[in-house]
Amino acid sequence: MTTTDPVPALADRAAACADRLRAADRVLLASHIDADGLTSAAIATAALSRAGIPVETVFKKQLDAAEIESIAAHEYDTVLFTDFGSGQLDVISEHVAAGDFEAIIADHHQPSDPDDCHPDAVVATDGYADFETHLNPLLEGINGASELSGAGAAYVLARALSTGETDNRDLAALAVVGAVGDMQAVGGELVGANAGLVEEGIAADVLEEGTDLSLYGKQTRPLPKLLEYATEVPIPGISNNQAGATRFLEGLGLELKADGGRSSDERPASGGARSASAGNWRTWADLSDDERQTVASGLVQRAVERGVPADKIETLIGTTYTLTAEPRGTELRDASEFSTLLNATARYERADVGLAVCLGERDAPLERARTLLSNHRRNLSEGLTLVKERGVTPAGTVQWFDAGDAIRETIVGIVAGMALGTDGVDSDKPIIAFASTDEDETKVSSRATGPLVGRGVDLSVVMRDAAQSVGGDGGGHDIAAGATIPAGEESAFIEAADEIISDQLS
Repeated sequence: MTTTDPVPALADRAAACADRLRAADRVLLASHIDADGLTSAAIATAALSRAGIPVETVFKKQLDAAEIESIAAHEYDTVLFTDFGSGQLDVISEHVAAGDFEAIIADHHQPSDPDDCHPDAVVATDGYADFETHLNPLLEGINGASELSGAGAAYVLARALSTGETDNRDLAALAVVGAVGDMQAVGGELVGANAGLVEEGIAADVLEEGTDLSLYGKQTRPLPKLLEYATEVPIPGISNNQAGATRFLEGLGLELKADGGRSSDERPASGGARSASAGNWRTWADLSDDERQTVASGLVQRAVERGVPADKIETLIGTTYTLTAEPRGTELRDASEFSTLLNATARYERADVGLAVCLGERDAPLERARTLLSNHRRNLSEGLTLVKERGVTPAGTVQWFDAGDAIRETIVGIVAGMALGTDGVDSDKPIIAFASTDEDETKVSSRATGPLVGRGVDLSVVMRDAAQSVGGDGGGHDIAAGATIPAGEESAFIEAADEIISDQLS
């Protein structure tokens, strides 16, 4: 089957990776645990299976020397890393040089310094040119934080693995879910190489791109809850106000119940798919085009009347990505809701559930994922409340909070991102969050804003260098990154991070 290259700049690297995988008797696939990591694993697993290559999948919260050692212990000759690996090339190269395994990497994170890599490994000490099986957009001048995610890199590899029976373009929908889950929708829209993946999904009839209300939960939340929880653009009298949201909708003459009723004393459930229909409450997905236009226009008018800034009002409408093969009214139909569902699985040690859903399994895996999602939402809400109550501590160019064991280390970064810019949290400073782990270590997560990155902040460098200065390690993206450090080194880490960011901003 003849195929085109979805990202031409990566075609040679993708072909080299695909050739190496085809030569393998079997492959161990190791991937990260967030939505991008899960979709990366699903895309790669599907492509390998279709190509007749046996694959076993393992997930890791982080990739460090100990975890890479555990991967080597599986005794696979070929290991494929997705959504991580680039930042750990120095350690991986030691195992490659020792003959423990052959490494193929499909990632989008900042690569480790080539000078730290083993000179006898396939990683060249003067650069990455000799490492043919390293597929990373950053190596070809494509921004890995905003133009191609880990799932996108895995998709490019999947297309290179196309067989005579499939071109794997149907996997583009998962790549879009991964990109959206990785917060790569700049201003609500996927750009750069990601836009090419969207086009492939549309051509494969598995994806639709449209313009719609840019609120989370359009497929599953009852209408009053959709607006009550619409805190992305707070509208006085509607946001965080169920009665106000209901009155607003009634004032537009909408039927809020599927049976023709407009409202009742019953409070609509706030949960996931089909709990939205409990009590026959209608969702945004149930509305006609005319009804949607009525609500959108009404929201804009109310926002103007209540003095919401024009730049905020503009974000009420944005680009949406719909998975056309999924049932209407479920989390799986909307890329944003799908990615949130996936985050709720692996971050609670159930990556197997998220992978099963990505690979098309429904029934028990999907119901389990929905239960995990309900718990995830509650934990995020409680985590954000905790940060608001405790506050954050300013430290020069940064601000930080220590959640201890009150917030799971797998979601503390999400909470930090949600807190950035809320009352008492300065959006003009990166935020750093600490959380305890089961071992004698501390998980560090950091988040910045687009304007901060534009001024020179690169959190991938901050997390790596500050962590290494206290005996840990880290990495990630310029706008979001993480690290693991020895417990008790938090103050020293903050001092190092402040110094590095000061230098970046100067």
